[in-house]
Amino acid sequence: MHAVAHGISDVGLQRDHNEDSFAVLSDHALSIVADGMGGHRAGDVASRLATEAIGEFFKKTSNEDATWPFHFDPNLTDEENKLLTAIRLANRKIYEHSTRSQDLRGMGTTVVGALYSSRKNRMYLGHVGDSRAYRVRGGEIQQMTRDHSLVNDYLAAMPDMTDEQRSELPKNVITRALGMQDNVEVDLQSDECQAGDIYVLCSDGLSGMITDREILDVVDGCGDDLEAICRRLVTMANEHGGEDNITAVVIRVEDDSADRKIELSKTLPLTARAAGAPDEDTPPAAAAKAEQPPPSRP
Repeated sequence: MHAVAHGISDVGLQRDHNEDSFAVLSDHALSIVADGMGGHRAGDVASRLATEAIGEFFKKTSNEDATWPFHFDPNLTDEENKLLTAIRLANRKIYEHSTRSQDLRGMGTTVVGALYSSRKNRMYLGHVGDSRAYRVRGGEIQQMTRDHSLVNDYLAAMPDMTDEQRSELPKNVITRALGMQDNVEVDLQSDECQAGDIYVLCSDGLSGMITDREILDVVDGCGDDLEAICRRLVTMANEHGGEDNITAVVIRVEDDSADRKIELSKTLPLTARAAGAPDEDTPPAAAAKAEQPPPSRP
C-alpha cells in the first residue's frame, strides 16, 4: 500500500496573520503540522523552524551514512527513531534561536507528524502539544494523540473531576511544546493501517471549532477527494467562529492495486509553508488582512 496526502492552512476569522505551518513531503511519506506561539511574529518563526528542521533531517538522512545528532534507541523501530530524532532536533533549533534573539525569546510550537512505512504498512505518529492526529476507519473516528494540556493533566491526576471543576480550568494552556527547553519529551505511537484509512492532522484551530463527529461527517461526505476534505474542514471551522489559525493535512492509505497514480495529490515545498505567508489555499480576504500581533497563546 501507499499513502497520498493534501494540506491547507487558513488564517481564520479573528487573527491577523497565520502562525501555523505544515509540510507534505512525498519522497518520505511524511506530513507535519505545527502551531506556533509567542510574541509578535515569533510563533510564525517557531512553527516554520519546526517543519523545516524535520523535513531537512529526513532529506539528509535518506543517505544511510548520514550522521544523527541524537542516540539511536534500539528499543524503537528505524521509523520511530527517525521521527523522534527529527522532532527533537527541531526543538533544539527553536530553543537556540529563541535564546539568541530578544524578540524571539519564549517562542514555541506544537507539532504533530505522521510517517507512513509502506514496508511495514504502519503509520508512525509523533507529537508534542495539542495539535492532533485522528484516524477515520469504517465509519468511525478515533483521536490518536493525547493533548499535552493543563486540562488533560488535571484529568489524569483527578479523573473524578466534576464538569464544574473542569470548566474552571483554562482551556488553551498547553504543558508541552517545542522550544521551551533544550530537551523535549515526544509521544510516539504506531498504527497498523488498512486500505482506505484516513488520517487527519490538525492544529487546535480546527479541533477547537468543530467536533470529532463533524470531522467524521466531512471525511465520509467527501469520499476520496482529499482537497475537498481539507477545504470543507477549514470552511466549517470558520463557520463556527474561526477563532484561531486553521490547518489540516489529510492522509489516505491506498492499495497499490488501485487504478491510481502513486504520488501525493499535492506536494508543497517547505519554503512555501512559512507561517503567515499567503498561499494558494488562503482565501483572498484572509490573505489581505493587515498584519497585527494576535494575542499570545499561553
